Amino acid sequence: MTLKINGERLWSSLMVMAEIGATPKGGCNRQALTDLDKAGRDLFVSWCKEIGCELRVDQMGNLFLRQKGSDNNLPPVIIGSHLDSQPTGGRFDGVYGVLAGLEVLRTLNDANQQTLHPIEVVVWTNEEGARFSPAMIGSGVWSGEFSIDYGWQRTDKQGATIKQELERIGYLGETPCAPFPIKAAFELHIEQGPILELINKQIGVVKGVQGMRWYDLVIHGQPVHAGPTPMDQRKDPVKAATQIIAQLYALADEYAPQARATFGDINVTPGSRNTVPETLTLTVDLRHPNQDILQQMDQKFKQISEQVCAACDVDFDILDEWNSPAVEFDKTCIDAVREAVEEMGLAYEEMFSGAGHDSVYVSRVAPTSMIFVPCEKGISHNEAENAKPEDIAAGCQVLLGAVLKLAAE
Repeated sequence: MTLKINGERLWSSLMVMAEIGATPKGGCNRQALTDLDKAGRDLFVSWCKEIGCELRVDQMGNLFLRQKGSDNNLPPVIIGSHLDSQPTGGRFDGVYGVLAGLEVLRTLNDANQQTLHPIEVVVWTNEEGARFSPAMIGSGVWSGEFSIDYGWQRTDKQGATIKQELERIGYLGETPCAPFPIKAAFELHIEQGPILELINKQIGVVKGVQGMRWYDLVIHGQPVHAGPTPMDQRKDPVKAATQIIAQLYALADEYAPQARATFGDINVTPGSRNTVPETLTLTVDLRHPNQDILQQMDQKFKQISEQVCAACDVDFDILDEWNSPAVEFDKTCIDAVREAVEEMGLAYEEMFSGAGHDSVYVSRVAPTSMIFVPCEKGISHNEAENAKPEDIAAGCQVLLGAVLKLAAE
């Protein structure tokens, strides 16, 4: 590969962007459609315009910065991620994929090289879901998962809608928020997990995103006094919950190493030290990259809940909160990434993403794949999030190689 990205320039751009919304502990708080998000968007757009990119803003505030191809009528190769952050987020989550896309365009501009297909760097609105729920709403509306009215009407905790905030910061565009012909889509991201660091490999060739199922398990017992009521006379939702949790951990072991079972929030009422709870609500998060296995996990979870609750003489309800099916990325895009890594001679691992990304929705309407680089101790969504400059540069070089392969065909 003759073209080389400028790793120092990319790192410098990341650090300059990190100053917008910088937190005392070295992270970033640049939540979607705040004044700080506007400042980050403004800076990014100014950098793109310096190298002659054309800007389109759609009705959800998604940004598309285009560098023309030699045949500008061909569908573009797009490079996309997000600039918004968690309230106590890091300097790399999302923003790395955007600024690496900019570095690809800067590298081509420096070399006065034009690809056959145009290239567009995309900034998706509200990927994090920290201010407006759900996450990935910009790419979700664009892909057709949500309607534009649904997207516009999402509110923050103060009642402000996405549409109001887009208008306020000047990023409510006129371009329809809808798919258009795309040659290929790439998203470069820190892994947000510990695998690459643990196995000492610099690049993750991402084959897909694991499926995710979220539930609220509500168990209904009988509130009675902790002292006078014998253990065998109780209808105790906690007893049932602990058995269900244990069996779901065993279920994850059964489908190891790729299965995940997480219980992030447990709430009991009335919440008194010396009263058996009346109700217990447990959040359940099940994940697996194989959709068939995830479906089996779903069925077994419901069977386990029914059997345990019957044995404990309690009632239960399972509320489906979210169902994100497993995603398999496009073979041609995956191959382009793999070939770019092998040409560079870097150690890589083929893997699945454990977290959701805008590429989940983009992949429904365009050939898509992702590239991962390690992050320190797998920490993300945290001010301590960190990555090595050499890994950041390597990931961007792989991105450039993959983009050049598909933008030339």
